[in-house]
Amino acid sequence: MNRFVFVVLLTSLVGVGCGQRPTVVVYCALDREFSEPILKRFEAETGYHVLAKYDTESTKSVGLTEQLLRERSRPRCDVFWNNEILNTVRLANDGVLEPFESTVGREYPERFRSPENLWYGFAARARVLLLNTGETEGETLPTKREELTDPRWRGRLGMAKPLFGTTATEVACLFAVAGPEWTKQWLLGLRSNGVHVLSGNKQVAVDVGAGQLALGMTDTDDSLGELRANHPVKITYLGNGSDGLGILLIPNTVSLIRGAPNAEPARRLIDYLLSPETEEILALGPSGQIPLHPRAKASPKLDLPEHPKWMAVNYEKAVEHWSDAMTFIKDTFTAP
Repeated sequence: MNRFVFVVLLTSLVGVGCGQRPTVVVYCALDREFSEPILKRFEAETGYHVLAKYDTESTKSVGLTEQLLRERSRPRCDVFWNNEILNTVRLANDGVLEPFESTVGREYPERFRSPENLWYGFAARARVLLLNTGETEGETLPTKREELTDPRWRGRLGMAKPLFGTTATEVACLFAVAGPEWTKQWLLGLRSNGVHVLSGNKQVAVDVGAGQLALGMTDTDDSLGELRANHPVKITYLGNGSDGLGILLIPNTVSLIRGAPNAEPARRLIDYLLSPETEEILALGPSGQIPLHPRAKASPKLDLPEHPKWMAVNYEKAVEHWSDAMTFIKDTFTAP
């Protein structure tokens, strides 16, 4: 939907057409196929009308983040449902988000919620390595990120362009955890090894499933799509060993926009998204999100390690590295 059409539709629905039905405007970076059914359930259960704007695969989260920054003096959005966390923290630091003390949100682990109640993390994905079992049969498989620079994977590995979405988040988190120099050398090693840089994580997973790539760095939700299609793939969790950096967990986040035109239904929607019932729907559904609420159950299809070693990342610190990380990606990693 282009911007003009969206603005006209938003104005007509909020200002006129929904006078008897309260409206909440959501900017959503989670794939529409996964998020829209949740929003439809919210409409059916509450009577509210949800007007959702979705982002594209290639600019996921970054495109909506930039739009929210442009609109902060005259906000059109009420709720930002992001599919990752660092751009949400950036918005909080820039004063775009409004504090909201969610009763349900308090039940989540502290590391996945803002101390100032500006955002809440839920329904996470893990960054994983997806393998084509036919293309890698009989080979010693990588267990750590640095092993992906081995010459035997030359031209056989894919990744999404690390300027958007969870791939950009992973780079900034590695800057914070492993250090800028380690991360830069690792990325340059991938480039020298002929890594294929694709438009998004879904395309990476699809190409692995089709055998066009032997392996690809992607997310759990896109990997599950290839498993559902009965393609010859397997999920591997890099960094889970004692000498690894750990498995990067990237939660969805939900937040109230400062000056939201429809604040009351927005708060209702935030509580709804954070409920263990919604997390379980996302976990057991096709996206296979990893629940963070203590009462929600994870999908067995993810085949999570029995004792996962999650990456010990401070998301606020990762945001501090965001600008330097993205400058390196633009000026060096993706440069001709």
